[in-house]
Amino acid sequence: MFYQLRISFIGLCIATLTAASTFAYAEDNIDKERAARNPSTPESTLRQLAVSVHHDIRQNVARNRRAPSDLLMKLAQDPSPKIRITVITNTATNEPIHLYLADDPIEQVRSVLARYEYCSAAVMDKLAKDKSVDVRIEVAQNWNTSLATLQEMTKDSYTEVSQAASRELTKRKLESR
Repeated sequence: MFYQLRISFIGLCIATLTAASTFAYAEDNIDKERAARNPSTPESTLRQLAVSVHHDIRQNVARNRRAPSDLLMKLAQDPSPKIRITVITNTATNEPIHLYLADDPIEQVRSVLARYEYCSAAVMDKLAKDKSVDVRIEVAQNWNTSLATLQEMTKDSYTEVSQAASRELTKRKLESR
């Protein structure tokens, strides 16, 4: 009986320590997530957090408007499409990073890029030639797509793309009056 109680007590102690360390670990991750998204966090800390094994921490670095361009480029190469999408929507992300992401293998990433209102005409020009019809339709509807690119898109082999480009051209002509 005493032996069983002793083993149970040891098991309880181990379980308690495991739970406490898991809780402390979770608390640490919450603090890291907060630091990753805080614009006041020093660049050196952001760089450390950007290589975290935890998705949410890396994603918060990708969302941080004070993250330096080279770090955003590194996160644009992250295995997670969600992190790459977060890089797209960070207002600190520059055109070279957007141009890099225009070649992303995941259509969803390119689609978000095609819809993003802060992408340049150069990015839209590149995406106008995308293999995905859906991405090209998004480009045709993006205000930043140049008139020349829209004119070219009216010749797209897919009717949905050519019609979207024609509608956008008509809309812009009406708005410019």
